[in-house]
Amino acid sequence: MSGILNSVTDMFVNGTGFSAISGPMIVMWLVSIVLMYLAIVKKYEPLLLLPIAIGALAVNIPSRGFYEGGWGIEGMFTPTAGLFYYISQGIHLELFPPIIFLGVGAMTDFGPLIANPRTLILGGGAQFGVFITMFCAVAFGGFTLGEAASIGIIGGADGPTSIFTANKLAPHLIGPIAVAAYTYMALVPLIQPPIMRAMTTAKERVIRMKSLRKVSKLERITFAVMVMVVCVLVVPDASALIIMLMTGNIFKEAGVVERLVKTAQNELMNIVTIFLGTSVGLTMSADIFLQPKTLMIIAMGVVAFGFSTFAGLLLAKIMNWCSPKNPVNPLIGSAGVSAVPMAARVSQVEGAKYDPQNFLLMHAMGPNVSGVIGTAICAGYMISRLA
Repeated sequence: MSGILNSVTDMFVNGTGFSAISGPMIVMWLVSIVLMYLAIVKKYEPLLLLPIAIGALAVNIPSRGFYEGGWGIEGMFTPTAGLFYYISQGIHLELFPPIIFLGVGAMTDFGPLIANPRTLILGGGAQFGVFITMFCAVAFGGFTLGEAASIGIIGGADGPTSIFTANKLAPHLIGPIAVAAYTYMALVPLIQPPIMRAMTTAKERVIRMKSLRKVSKLERITFAVMVMVVCVLVVPDASALIIMLMTGNIFKEAGVVERLVKTAQNELMNIVTIFLGTSVGLTMSADIFLQPKTLMIIAMGVVAFGFSTFAGLLLAKIMNWCSPKNPVNPLIGSAGVSAVPMAARVSQVEGAKYDPQNFLLMHAMGPNVSGVIGTAICAGYMISRLA
């Protein structure tokens, strides 16, 4: 009788995943729960943070036929190729980030940037945080140049670009980098305002900018085509992101392919977002994520955002010193990080605290969308030099 009982017990234990559960896996379950809390309760980037949390939970549960490996009845980990193994190839084959950029382009209005071209400088200034963080990661964190470059892109507040760069230069760090990028994107309303208040005076915060002129359809389409051509020629390694971004925008501005625009903005964007988020989460296995480097990456993310915000604000102040007769409200300088349109909304909300009738949103969209282009160019440059 005892032999039968032992046989049944052995079959139950070895035939299920219970015997393969480890302490690090349980820690990752708690990490997943925290991410779910941030997404569901705090509503921090829920469209991507929630799929990431679910993917992180799934990859840390002993399974079979789900991802790249599974636990056999002998309790041994054996390689398999399950559903999400193939879906996650969208990251490794560099499909998901460019498709996300197609949707972003279809939802982006470059009109404010075209109407006030000098705000392009503010978007470029925010890339300062990318390079400062890269330097700090090498000098103080012991990261390689490729790893440091991937971490630095977090400062651009652009999740897809961070993933795209990490896949090229530090694929083993995709999980921590993506989580840091999207978490800090969600925390923009908390991170930026203290820096904005510290960097500006009460007089500067109430500066009212001139109304933007109306931008024609021809100007919008010409701008998208020119940016596509010039950026790809200058930084060929950013071509996948830039071409898809401008393709989506040309679809939007043309006004003759509404079905394609709606698909790019909604169905396609939503499907790829689900797969991208869960695929990123699946890179967060305990043996990879629970490393000292992960905590350093999260810390470097704060540095990246802080310096990007600081540089955008400082450049706006310098522009005012150089052109006092046509000042910009320095608060829009913080929108140079490419968290579209959240960073622009933060500029609007912060400005409205001091002058409720001052509408900065459309002015802030100029540096905001230029930050998207700038971060993609930075990523392409780093990939060309380090890959």
